[in-house]
Amino acid sequence: MVTIALAKGRLMEEAIDVLEAAGVDCGQLKEPSRKLIFFTPDQQIRIILVKPSDVPTYVEYGIADVGIVGKDTLLEEGRLLYEMLDLKFGQCRLVVAGFPEKQDSWITRSHTRVATKYPNIARNYFSRKGKAVEIIKLNGSVELAPLTGLSDVIVDIVESGRTLKENGLVILEEICSISARLVVNRVSLKMKNREIKALIDNIQMVLEERKDGEVN
Repeated sequence: MVTIALAKGRLMEEAIDVLEAAGVDCGQLKEPSRKLIFFTPDQQIRIILVKPSDVPTYVEYGIADVGIVGKDTLLEEGRLLYEMLDLKFGQCRLVVAGFPEKQDSWITRSHTRVATKYPNIARNYFSRKGKAVEIIKLNGSVELAPLTGLSDVIVDIVESGRTLKENGLVILEEICSISARLVVNRVSLKMKNREIKALIDNIQMVLEERKDGEVN
């Protein structure tokens, strides 16, 4: 049996869509339920639903053999996993954002406060740039921080940029592109190689077919 950890939230619907297209029966997941563990009818695959930030943990510790989660979460958690596929959905950007007037001045300030849900990513990013910053960890609407004076800038994911615009903020720097990724436990890839490789191959075929469809 192969166990797949799915991130609850914005990526889940598209993750289920990809899995079904790859031949995984996800019918139970579409039924109203508070259950967190599901099995395919043939009992060959178990699916567990967890918070996005917990997916890498479940996969690293081998509770799940495979996980589907955003690249932002993988970067923040820094777990020892094999990243096997870019699933091409949930696409957005991880950026530094702030007020337009800080476009050229914020980076030269001797003390910059950065509000973010991603303290590790932010700390590593600014460290590589040789800039010392004060990281303020937030769990809610990060855009509020510069509006209230809590921070100079924010590090957050951006899809359309609409929320930034409506709050008078702009992208100051782009850190990296983000999308959903398929990750695998290192031991599981050896012990359950045939089953996991078959699943990965099927998902890869789905991705290629969708890419060809977009081109045509």
